[in-house]
Amino acid sequence: MPIFQWEGKNRKNEKQEGELEAPNEQAVRSTLSRMKIIPTKIKKKPKDLFANVSFFQPKVKESDIILFARQFSTMIDAGLPIIQCLDILQAQQENKTFKKILKQIKESVESGETLAEAMKKYPKEFDNLFVNMIAAGEAGGILDTILRRLAGYMEKAAKLKKQVKGAMVYPIITLAIALIVVAVILVFVIPVFQEMFADMGGQLPAPTQIVVNLSEFVKSHIFYIIGAIVLFIFAFKKFYNTEKGRAISDNFALKLPIFGILIRKVAVAKFTRTMGTMLSSGVAILEALDIVAKTAGNKTVENSLYAVRSGIAEGRTMAAPLVEAKVFPAMVCQMIAVGESTGALDAMLEKIADFYDEEVDQAVENLTSMIEPFMLVFLGTTIGGLVISMYLPIFKMAGQIT
Repeated sequence: MPIFQWEGKNRKNEKQEGELEAPNEQAVRSTLSRMKIIPTKIKKKPKDLFANVSFFQPKVKESDIILFARQFSTMIDAGLPIIQCLDILQAQQENKTFKKILKQIKESVESGETLAEAMKKYPKEFDNLFVNMIAAGEAGGILDTILRRLAGYMEKAAKLKKQVKGAMVYPIITLAIALIVVAVILVFVIPVFQEMFADMGGQLPAPTQIVVNLSEFVKSHIFYIIGAIVLFIFAFKKFYNTEKGRAISDNFALKLPIFGILIRKVAVAKFTRTMGTMLSSGVAILEALDIVAKTAGNKTVENSLYAVRSGIAEGRTMAAPLVEAKVFPAMVCQMIAVGESTGALDAMLEKIADFYDEEVDQAVENLTSMIEPFMLVFLGTTIGGLVISMYLPIFKMAGQIT
């Protein structure tokens, strides 16, 4: 249905303007007449050439979903019907992509679908966790509470993700800058010194000769080196996308000396937070474990959670298979066992999640404090070593003159 842009005046002779979706101009005039507005200008809104090209459309951010859940919860708590809530949220949404999605969800709900069924059509924006919790909220008549819990969970999950990314950005950027500087020195700076040394004659010191040879190798094989790096990245991605490749890579990541501890703590925090939120919202434990396993982000953790699910399906507790998996710390397994025995598993999982959120904070701080001096030493040794190697012949010559 086309969208019409209109301008007009109300009964107080005040100028007003807006947009209306209608089959034709006559329908727009009828709607404006009911609104007591005299139209002065009505025209069809020009079509966006890139409206159906997803690449040019704004992406729905996690912050958009969190704000949506918070506002939706407040409106439902105030007693507004779901369709009216969706209508208001769609009208005030600035993100065009999300605005379109909310409009389609509202139309689906109006046609008789549940809110969860309507949201399930958009897995990129509303994942299995979100949809299943909405379904539980609708069934239990606590949709406002569920939306509030979802918003809180997503905020904490986003904070955790930001912390881990922040810890990784510094070393990656520093290493990239170091590699670029070294490459520039080897390709452009060293050859200048090399010509000067050739004019001087004599044998070069061993460190200088090694640097000169390395420079010649990099200059003559630069395209092969770049091609090898690109090929390695492509091959690794292909390997990681296979079941076996991902299992090997993720298992190796958990065993890394410094980063492995952080990855393990993040996995525990994510598992306990997600599981606790779902159980407290009324999602069945087997269904919750299935969703948590799929969103684990690590194949080793995912396999251990599927083993836990199989154990529970056979009548076992959650703690016993977790101990056997040897992925989660003993303290976590023991606390889960206590939670199961007292019938307060969801509350216990939330406590573990809070504890491990703090552990992740501390681990990120420790990682940053350890990486900074290491990167400084690496940069100083690499670049300083190259510079000193190139000045050794000059020092040698100066010594001979004196």
